[in-house]
Amino acid sequence: MSTVTVAMVAGEASGDLLAAHLIVALRQHLPNARFVGIGGPKMQREGFDAWWPSEKLAVHGYTEALRHYREIAGIRRRLLARLIDQRPDVFIGVDAPDFNLWLEARLRARGVPAIHYVSPSIWAWRSGRLAKIARSVSHMLALFPFEPEIYRRQRIPVSYVGHPFADMIPLEVDRAGAKAQLGVSKVAGPVFALLPGSRQSELRQLADLWVETAQRLLNRFPDSVFLVPLVSRETRLMFEEAIWRQGAQDLPFKLLFGHAREALAACDAALVASGTATLEAALLKAPMVIAYRLAPLSWQLMRRMRLQPWIGLPNILAGRFVVPEFLQDDASADNLAQALGNLVGDVQVKAAMGRVFASLHRQLRQGTAEKAASAILPYLQAG
Repeated sequence: MSTVTVAMVAGEASGDLLAAHLIVALRQHLPNARFVGIGGPKMQREGFDAWWPSEKLAVHGYTEALRHYREIAGIRRRLLARLIDQRPDVFIGVDAPDFNLWLEARLRARGVPAIHYVSPSIWAWRSGRLAKIARSVSHMLALFPFEPEIYRRQRIPVSYVGHPFADMIPLEVDRAGAKAQLGVSKVAGPVFALLPGSRQSELRQLADLWVETAQRLLNRFPDSVFLVPLVSRETRLMFEEAIWRQGAQDLPFKLLFGHAREALAACDAALVASGTATLEAALLKAPMVIAYRLAPLSWQLMRRMRLQPWIGLPNILAGRFVVPEFLQDDASADNLAQALGNLVGDVQVKAAMGRVFASLHRQLRQGTAEKAASAILPYLQAG
């Protein structure tokens, strides 16, 4: 067991975080294990040997994926050849299903156990993927409680491990402390958190819309402040360019490097791009509105494949519209500003939303990294 090699691929910031926590948990059992593959800075801080950085895979939507297909396919082929040559004891694909399921099928066919960590959204669209998953994975690690039954019906080995964010985020949020940390304790009006996404492709679709929404909110709430967490210099620059395009240089924006959780904890209401950030907002009990836009071709394709009416994780988990969602053409600055303004002023709606979020938090709090490690260890011991 002292020479165990664990290959991993994580494709974006959320996968990097999940994988980093899993590395820590696995090292408790396998202190001398080697972790290699594609990963981000959090994984590297835990000793991961990144043959390629995870941002190489961080594309969004069908049109974006098509533009980068040749480069990504080349990386995948070279990675597969390297893994076949080095033959890891287990492969763990963290999210990024289009990339990882292809790898998992080929590695599993060569006798390498293939674990997929984070169920693809088969319950939202592309349910036809189940047959491919059955061929590709040795074991699925599911983050949400409704997912395992889908896999059991197909006789795919699966474990429900909960969501690590629910472990990391305290059940009770220190809102006053977060406001003090971000310097907004004395703001007279509402504090809004604006989260336009972590990918550059998301900023291209959403940055101008977020700025226009802030302009309308400021007209209604003249003493408000807007916290904008951004994950990189590139996305910060894109948001700054949107501010200039909209002539909004005088608006009270506080652009932050990271600090999304602090912004969500400090805010009176949040505008959040669909994705993992909506779950973080719910766990931080932040009243929110969800909005999203895709390139027109991507939107047409995704709309045809949707299997349920919700796209935001809080709504999917609750099975109903707890959080307002505005998609594509409905995601206008007027609609978003109206919804956020109404939310700020409605104490009862905010309280009801908070009760649902607290219930979801308790349900997802499972000790995820250790549960995931416990599901993976038998595959290593069997080898």
